[in-house]
Amino acid sequence: MTKPSRAPLTQTDLPTGILLAAGFGRRFDPAGLRNKLMEKMADGRTVAWRSARTLAAGLPYSIAVVRPGHPELAEELRRGGCKVIESVEAEAGMGAALRAGVAASPDARGWVVALADMPWLSMELVRAVALTITARNTIAAPWRDGKRGHPVGFGAAWRDELLKLDGDEGARELLKSQPVTRILTEDDGPFRDVDLPGDLV
Repeated sequence: MTKPSRAPLTQTDLPTGILLAAGFGRRFDPAGLRNKLMEKMADGRTVAWRSARTLAAGLPYSIAVVRPGHPELAEELRRGGCKVIESVEAEAGMGAALRAGVAASPDARGWVVALADMPWLSMELVRAVALTITARNTIAAPWRDGKRGHPVGFGAAWRDELLKLDGDEGARELLKSQPVTRILTEDDGPFRDVDLPGDLV
């Protein structure tokens, strides 16, 4: 007897993407004169646009969280396909920025959290994480050589925990204390970020 095939997920079944773009990037430029997210890559696109485009292409309901007072960055993220949320609280760090993104998407079916300084991430991996967390209690992330990469996905049941986050720790403690479904990959994108100017080469 043939089992009925499961209907493919529609856009409304997919989780919300959250792109964290509120960091200060002090290691990239201690003087604070250059925003690494606005730096151009080899193809002429900015780091911000590339990161936003990948997330939004995989998850049409994607939000980018920025600090107020950065209109050029906000516009670049919108061009990439993300809805932009400005959050004063995001100045406190990654955890506060993530909390702001979750709070701005109360009806989300989960969240796939990506970092705006990781422009080499693939859309296929974004979707793989998204499809893994359709189970409400699941947390998922790319994994290679014993290391966790990005993006990290949280099923909808983790909303209350994510809304408790603050400061710059992000969801690190939550990830340490809870089981994470590993999506094995050989791709470099989930483990490669722009930290210093030389990383753009």
